[in-house]
Amino acid sequence: MAALLVFGVFLLLIIIGVPIAISLGTAGIGAIVNYGLGTAMISRNFEANISKFPLIAIPFFILAGTLMDKAKIVDGISRFIILLTGKRRGGLAIAGVITCIFWGAVSGSGPATAAALGLVFITPMIKQGYNKYFAASTIAAGAGLSIIIPPSIAFIVYGNLTSVSVGALFLGGILPGILVGVFLIGVVYIISVRNNYRGLEEAGSLKEIMKAFVGSFWALLAPVIILGSIYAGIATPTESAIIGVFYALFVGIFIFRTITISILFQALVDTLVGSAVVMFVVSMAGIFSWAASTLGVIDAAAALVTSLTTNPMIFILLTMAIMLVAGMFLDAISIMYVFMPIIMPALLALHIDPLYFGICLTISLAIGQITPPVAVNLYVTANLIKSNINNEMVKFVLPMVYAAVFALIVIVLIPQLSLYLPIVSKLYTP
Repeated sequence: MAALLVFGVFLLLIIIGVPIAISLGTAGIGAIVNYGLGTAMISRNFEANISKFPLIAIPFFILAGTLMDKAKIVDGISRFIILLTGKRRGGLAIAGVITCIFWGAVSGSGPATAAALGLVFITPMIKQGYNKYFAASTIAAGAGLSIIIPPSIAFIVYGNLTSVSVGALFLGGILPGILVGVFLIGVVYIISVRNNYRGLEEAGSLKEIMKAFVGSFWALLAPVIILGSIYAGIATPTESAIIGVFYALFVGIFIFRTITISILFQALVDTLVGSAVVMFVVSMAGIFSWAASTLGVIDAAAALVTSLTTNPMIFILLTMAIMLVAGMFLDAISIMYVFMPIIMPALLALHIDPLYFGICLTISLAIGQITPPVAVNLYVTANLIKSNINNEMVKFVLPMVYAAVFALIVIVLIPQLSLYLPIVSKLYTP
């Protein structure tokens, strides 16, 4: 009966269109009140879920990415990559995905990357003759790489939930993130060839390319400083996020001179809004998970999940399939808080490496950012072309979803892709 109340209320609210965080909170608080678990636990859980040191990194990474966007740091690297691809088939689309791979090493948010790079790439692609829905879908798909390639807000949340090293998750996400990017480049190239989409009219000369490279220096240096400080043992992920903020301020104020007081204020406002949304989801999802766990719902569900199969690979593939479906309706943070307490006992029982599983899980959630009906990246880029998610956009984004799913299967079947760098760097011991 408890399971029916907790999950039933949650699913009912989701179906009728109530925002995810409110649905989670309502179901959790409803269970606490109905079963007399103590209303005082509502406020205590609300505070406890967000007052954790690793989560402090989230607003700082959001602020760092916002400041780098406002400082126009992305313009230099996008110009450099566009000149490299030149007038080749699908040149602008390929440049967009490659820039998303780079920007994923600066911004840990898919929607933020979609907004920043959508403004840079979608209009030029449309002017060059690309279908506007294809242009929007390409940037939305590429932006999903931001939660795979470090730094990643999703990795921070997963590490907080499972006690896996965030630094190891960051390092482990690099090769899988690049592999997913390569698969996306392949599918956008094939679509571009079929539709004769090209890059710029003229390829950049060596002089222009070198000038663009020099102009992209500060952009290329950003991930080196942010991630290098973690892997060199100089800073924790939280401290590296703060370093990223100061780096963005330095470049924006003294090098590019693009950050003014008004722009800085707007960046702070955007960061406050973005951080509040994330933390509200975290707090409500935490209340939901605590209520379900206290009522024994989590233990019962975990026992059921563990009994499904004794084959680790089958379990992972089955779980990834469920996560792909869940990603169509829920955001990444909510999915982790709802499902990880259920899945974690099965990981321990089947001796599945939690680092490897976390990277596979995050990739499946990144795919969810472009799978309707709840496809946050697609909503952002659709808004940029003054449209909505219609059949035309779905037609273009589906091949990208298939490519990303195929890449996910490869990553699941080859655990070394996720574990090699963390183990070699001695940041992680299985």
